[in-house]
Amino acid sequence: MLSGRRRQAMAKVAFERSSGNVFADLGMPEAEEHKLKAGLVSKLACIMAEVGLTQTAAAQLTGISQPDLSRVLRGRFRDFSAARLIKAITSLHSEVEITVRHEGQEIGERILIHA
Repeated sequence: MLSGRRRQAMAKVAFERSSGNVFADLGMPEAEEHKLKAGLVSKLACIMAEVGLTQTAAAQLTGISQPDLSRVLRGRFRDFSAARLIKAITSLHSEVEITVRHEGQEIGERILIHA
């Protein structure tokens, strides 16, 4: 249970509903592309963890230098294209699936990308 003082402090905090894209909410240019790349980097990190790859081993497999891979995994991926991140994922023996559908449609056309 919150104390009276803490409850008052929390009541003063302003909240804003998210659009679902934190980059757009922050007013960043190219927010949709940034969201896509952030998702790809997140999956890249998950794959590395699941397989037990060090950054050095992953760098050798992906063709990305270890210092660059380290920067990407820390969220500094602005200089990397989505295509390059997809290539890195597929080089780790994973597939990337893209679904294209018209707004309002439940089913779309799948595009599967693999090494």
